[in-house]
Amino acid sequence: MNAIAKVGAFAGAVVALGGLGSAVGASVGPVGEPERPTHQKHEAASGGHGGHAGHGATKVPEATGLNVSEAGYTLDLVEDRYQRTADATLRFRILGTDHEPVTRFETAHGKKLHLIVVRRDVATFQHVHPVMAADGTWSVTADLAAAGTYRVFADFRPAAAAEGLTLGQDLFVAGPHEPEPLPPAATTSTVSPYAVKLDGHLVAGRTSRLTLTVARDGEAVTDLEPYLEAYGHLVALRDGDLAYLHVHPEGAPGDGRTDPGPEITFSAEVPSAGTYRLFLDFKHAGEVRTAAFTAEAH
Repeated sequence: MNAIAKVGAFAGAVVALGGLGSAVGASVGPVGEPERPTHQKHEAASGGHGGHAGHGATKVPEATGLNVSEAGYTLDLVEDRYQRTADATLRFRILGTDHEPVTRFETAHGKKLHLIVVRRDVATFQHVHPVMAADGTWSVTADLAAAGTYRVFADFRPAAAAEGLTLGQDLFVAGPHEPEPLPPAATTSTVSPYAVKLDGHLVAGRTSRLTLTVARDGEAVTDLEPYLEAYGHLVALRDGDLAYLHVHPEGAPGDGRTDPGPEITFSAEVPSAGTYRLFLDFKHAGEVRTAAFTAEAH
């Protein structure tokens, strides 16, 4: 589905990637196969969610999305075992310190909660927006047609909390599967008939700048459509443990200074050196598409 200040708070952003990786993008939704063994060791990370900062050294952001519980809140999947199906219904709750479902949330980028569903080999990606019932149970349809282990990230801010949170939990889809290798680094992702070019260098512990340029059939796209109050959304996942970053572009539609393409600029901070998988959601001609890249942070 998919501006940034802090990862969990969905703030405005710019990323600069070094050794960025290409992968063929796909329309929003799954793209592949299951778990892959970790090929990359990561440096220890500490700090807070990524936010606006000048270029140069910054406090190293903390890896998010690795915990099912944090700050007194818990992501509680109603079911975590599924058979393969393209229209699985995911149901879950956010439990508070009293172990009761939370029912009051702040709105961030047009939604009270953003849900990311990605297979652990990072071959499939979905950014969806569940609907909450009066009892605090959220539900949404997701494509679980490919077997494997998935990571579910809930990105939200309870009304009673000062900051946003990103919680993660695994779910399992039965059936034989073969983990897919991570695509190699490159600076262009194809989402036919679109091509997205990635410029920049990603440096661990620093605020980096990333510019993504969208073209269709070789022509620059200058009429990107607002999607969730922005012209693009970027999710970064660290290979191996799927540490999570969610960033949005600088500026906003209608602010008088942000053009609707072809460039979308982000700022973000990654918690460590290593390999990251990037997913850019953008909307054009009435459809949300996802361009995917592999990037090395140094």
